[in-house]
Amino acid sequence: MEVTPVIGILLSFLVVGILIWGWRILDWVWVKPKRLERRLRQQGLTGNSYRFLSGDIKESFAMSRQARSKPMPLSDDITQYVAPFLHQTVKNYGKNSFHWVGPIPRVTIMEPEEIREICTKFNDFQKPHTNPLVNLLVTGLVSLDGEEWAKHRKIINPAFHQDKLKNMLPAFYQSCIEMISEWEKLVFLEGSSELDVWPYLVKLTRDVISRAAFGSSYEEGRRIFQLLEDQSNLTMQVIQSAYIPGWRHLPTKTNRKMKVIAKDIKDSLKGMIKKREEATKASEVSNDDLLGILVESNIREIQEHGDHKNMGLSIEDVIEECKLFYFAGQETTSVLLVWTMVLLARHPHWQSKAREEVLQVFGDSKPDSDGLSRLKVVTMILYEVLRLYPAVIALGRSVPKDTKLGNFLLPAGVEISMPVLLIQHDQELWGEDAHEFNPDRFSDGVSKATKSQVIYFPFGWGPRICIGQNFALMEAKMALAMILRQFWFELSPAYAHSPCALITLRPQHGAHIILHKL
Repeated sequence: MEVTPVIGILLSFLVVGILIWGWRILDWVWVKPKRLERRLRQQGLTGNSYRFLSGDIKESFAMSRQARSKPMPLSDDITQYVAPFLHQTVKNYGKNSFHWVGPIPRVTIMEPEEIREICTKFNDFQKPHTNPLVNLLVTGLVSLDGEEWAKHRKIINPAFHQDKLKNMLPAFYQSCIEMISEWEKLVFLEGSSELDVWPYLVKLTRDVISRAAFGSSYEEGRRIFQLLEDQSNLTMQVIQSAYIPGWRHLPTKTNRKMKVIAKDIKDSLKGMIKKREEATKASEVSNDDLLGILVESNIREIQEHGDHKNMGLSIEDVIEECKLFYFAGQETTSVLLVWTMVLLARHPHWQSKAREEVLQVFGDSKPDSDGLSRLKVVTMILYEVLRLYPAVIALGRSVPKDTKLGNFLLPAGVEISMPVLLIQHDQELWGEDAHEFNPDRFSDGVSKATKSQVIYFPFGWGPRICIGQNFALMEAKMALAMILRQFWFELSPAYAHSPCALITLRPQHGAHIILHKL
């Protein structure tokens, strides 16, 4: 039997396969990046030349590590410290610039009208693809596009209606009472006490989201919180390394650990969701918490449209939304509260004004929804804190097809970065005092302060604005009002100013405050 021709054919296929595979790799690591770079430069965009595979990642992380190696001077001009590489890129190349995330060019967009367009045309400018291992931490609504996003948003929306949030105020209040009781014990003997308020505020917001979202106390939910915290730390390790396709499938120590944690979180949440679905269908529970409202809304959606596979959310979808509740629900509010306390400790005049307002509105009464909505000074302070210290320092989008934006034609394959931190500190947009704490700029509301431009978006902007914005602000107002009624506070000499962007903008060395009992 003649086998030589068969072997020859097989070898030919093998050679062709190797050539195709080799070309795809070469295209990914060199040909495509250089082609995109050429197209961007032809339109007047500037940035570093592409460096093979790693792009600007090594330089970016090296600059961040250097900045974090020691605290910064006590100032709110934090852009150079928090985002040193991006700050340097804009300084060297201007606002119309780009940098490299591995082989992908990321265009910086800082013009208000272009930001408005990006946020409005969310089908043209989509959520960027993330490292697949990052998805083990959290996906859900924030990572979806198109019809899937619309479906999830519709089902989740009822959980964040204002009347539903009012029903969660007792959960907010109870969690605040427990934290303040701990602080009162610490200051009881001496009348004052020095402590790092950051871990207390993290525990507070975890307790709130656990009660408000799942009807359980923080103690019952602490295991999932710890798992999410572990996953968050591992995620940062992954983000700080160049992404290599297929790497997530290798049985490295980090990969194995992340997958074990992800399964543990998923199993715990699945059990919680199944019980709630059964109780809801049997009309055994009053669904006043976020999970209950979500389950109820999902069941109603499926019943209205029939049990079609594309209607409603799957158990996997609900799990991801629960993870998002847990993570985003506590993370953003804890950082908002900690920077608010730091700034009010540094600006006693504003602390006094806020306290006077709280006492005028509530006296010794339990804070209610109507009163919280009338806290104008507190609201101005929170807005200004969110301007100076946004929880998320940049928003990213991908460009799946050639797309016109302003005067640019962005080629398919590039990404967009809207640097929230830099834009909200931009003196051309906010005036000479852009780096200073001045809540008065919001005395007539956000629209007047921004001159109706899209230059303030700590919760995003447009149709995709954060669904939990009102939840976070209501919780922050409740906590701040109750703290101000019981204590006045100042910065400790031990405080080290080191805002650090680890997923959210956290205080790297905590927030050491001296509490005084009123």
